[in-house]
Amino acid sequence: MVVRLKDVAERAGVSIKTVSNVVNGNFPHVSAATRANVERAIDELQYTPNLTARHLRAGRTTIAALGVPSLQQPYFAELAGAVMSAGKAAGLTVIVEETGGVPAVELAVADGLGSSLVGGVILSPLALSRRKLAQRTGAVPLVLLGEHSYGLDCDHVVLDNVTAARQATEHLIGLGRTRIAVIGAQIKAPFRTAKPRLEGAIAALRAAGLTMPPEYREPTGPFSRQAGAERMQRLLALDNPPDAVFCFSDLLALGAIWAAHEAGARVPEDIAVVGFDDIEEGRYSIPTLTTISPDKPQLARLAVSLLQDRMKSRDPSRQHVTANIGHRLVVRGSTCGDGVAPA
Repeated sequence: MVVRLKDVAERAGVSIKTVSNVVNGNFPHVSAATRANVERAIDELQYTPNLTARHLRAGRTTIAALGVPSLQQPYFAELAGAVMSAGKAAGLTVIVEETGGVPAVELAVADGLGSSLVGGVILSPLALSRRKLAQRTGAVPLVLLGEHSYGLDCDHVVLDNVTAARQATEHLIGLGRTRIAVIGAQIKAPFRTAKPRLEGAIAALRAAGLTMPPEYREPTGPFSRQAGAERMQRLLALDNPPDAVFCFSDLLALGAIWAAHEAGARVPEDIAVVGFDDIEEGRYSIPTLTTISPDKPQLARLAVSLLQDRMKSRDPSRQHVTANIGHRLVVRGSTCGDGVAPA
């Protein structure tokens, strides 16, 4: 049975207006004793506010949608948590939709999921092309996450993947590693994050007078532990195996470390490993994982702030913003050895 405001009012012995004031936080209009009485009735009846009706009556919405490829990927799960926390602090309710990297689903999210209650969208696209994104029919405000530039009328929060990848590779070079391979070097859609990371790695090697032979560029499909393990096995089987590997995600790096251990190769003594994303799992792996750490809280705050501003203004002539987030190299055991201070 659906519990209504009327039911709560009857249980508490007050007016519907009084219950509404308590539910909506208008406490100056309600005495402390009456508020406690109403809250007790709410708990007893397990009343849940009807957000749909509330937003329709108000003629506005504070609901935002977040689209990510997969919550099974720790990076996107952590990102979703950060966006939800930032949204809550800003007074937004954030609903999360897994897109699976399917273009049609990503487009549906970009269009606001076909719901008049979704007032804005934050989307981390994996496979959506510029041509497809330009086909969206909804006027819902949209903030894109990721380094790929679509050149369309929407706000964008980006990470400089080229610079970050170059920093990771320079770290390996600085440790005296000269045979540096990469895992995750997929340059075609839908894995667009790989291309700028490969560019950054090659730029660092070129600046140091080093090269990366073709057999040191291991492509993958989706970034996963299994893919990282399989590609590391192939690298270690080469006649001249690398002495360092830059993995384009932490999941790839964790799989690579496991494969090195299984093959009897020591990390980092025989082969150093760097990841990308700074997921929590990497802080507890053996050895702990050196990684590029994007500022996920900053990303979430910027995305929510841009979206909320756009939801409030609804001004189509307002200039769209591209905001850059920071990152840092976190040096741990997989390159310098656990318990050893980095140089």
